[in-house]
Amino acid sequence: MAEPTIHTGAAAGVGPAALRRSPVAHLEKRMRAAGVTGARGVTLSEWPFLAMVDLRVDPASEAARRIEKTLGAPLPRRCGHTTASGPHTVVWLGPDEWLVLSQADAPTVAAELDEALGGDPGSVVDVSANRTMLDLSGPAARQVLEKGCPLDLHPRAFGPGRAVATTVGPVAVLLWQVDDAPTYRLFPRSSFADYLARWLIDAMSEYRGPEVP
Repeated sequence: MAEPTIHTGAAAGVGPAALRRSPVAHLEKRMRAAGVTGARGVTLSEWPFLAMVDLRVDPASEAARRIEKTLGAPLPRRCGHTTASGPHTVVWLGPDEWLVLSQADAPTVAAELDEALGGDPGSVVDVSANRTMLDLSGPAARQVLEKGCPLDLHPRAFGPGRAVATTVGPVAVLLWQVDDAPTYRLFPRSSFADYLARWLIDAMSEYRGPEVP
């Protein structure tokens, strides 16, 4: 998934979307200052307002087939797996539950999935405000996470395309590895995003040297 387009409504600066503020916007400069380049480099940034839609449906149902056609990608059937097509990435959350991440407009994605679900059992809920997304990338990114994540993040056990629920420090997150850089995308609840961002900044300080102001 490339860096998302931020949808702000029919016209820039118009409507409720123009009043949105991400849960870690006040830490943007600190996150940027914490970045390190080079062989031991690591960077941290936020991608705010990403569309996130919680989907529940019987994976063996005809409704699931219609939803897969709408998404252009199959619903992943195994724990920790993801699938992707165009602007959409689908993350496995449970045997009959997925999180659809999209660069498209959240209400549009939810409406399209709801139409595909039809009257069949299941649910489609826009949960975009529930989480934000932090992007941690660079050669030292895995070492930063390993300071507080109980998962085995070695490439033999966890790699690109994997996404699981875990903790980083004391914060529950959905952790998704995107590529071999490595790049990780962390999805904390919005109310815990400030704490997690500060935790990551502190964990990164070892690679920068002097303490980040």
